Amino acid sequence: MEQVTLEAIPQVQVAPVQTRRRQRIGLYGGTFNPVHTAHLMVADQVGHALRLNRVDFLPDAVPPHVDKKTAIDATDRVAMLRLAIQDNPLFGLELAEIQRGGVSYTYETVKQLKEAHPENDYYFIIGGDMVDYLPKWYRINDLLKIVNFVAVRRPGAKNESQYPVIWVDVPEVQISSSDIRQRVAQGESIRYLVPTRVEQYIKEHDLYHGRN
Repeated sequence: MEQVTLEAIPQVQVAPVQTRRRQRIGLYGGTFNPVHTAHLMVADQVGHALRLNRVDFLPDAVPPHVDKKTAIDATDRVAMLRLAIQDNPLFGLELAEIQRGGVSYTYETVKQLKEAHPENDYYFIIGGDMVDYLPKWYRINDLLKIVNFVAVRRPGAKNESQYPVIWVDVPEVQISSSDIRQRVAQGESIRYLVPTRVEQYIKEHDLYHGRN
């Protein structure tokens, strides 16, 4: 019987396992109806303050609020977001909730993202006034295990929480999407309240006229 030596056995080269570099990703959720300058400022300030690799804007399909918001079609809201963020390399766009459809629960979204990208650490950005409502969030205790909450301090809010929250100070800018919609409906100027490209998109697509 022919003897087989180890030297005679072809050596199989095994490629080293490629490990993805950990990333710190901010998630900034909202209806963005429309996105405005204050949204962009908050995202940029938080991103730099926490040294995040990216801040992804996360538009919802149907907001899980008791007082349901009547938002324009997601196609238009996403289009305006793309226009608003294209000049800032820190910004990205996450369409998980739009693609999933239905009511958007943060727990389901973050769970989906963590399963797809286990190398990412997620930081969910909310306003200081929203912190008071965290006890009512869907599966909040499970959510806290997979995401870090970042709260922007707001004048008049408690700015404190029983939950682990990272607090960030940003310049106060009093701009709201509802005010912008009202201004458009009344034929008033929204210049400097939204990026120029967003203002042009609203005009070209005749959005928000006769509604707020």
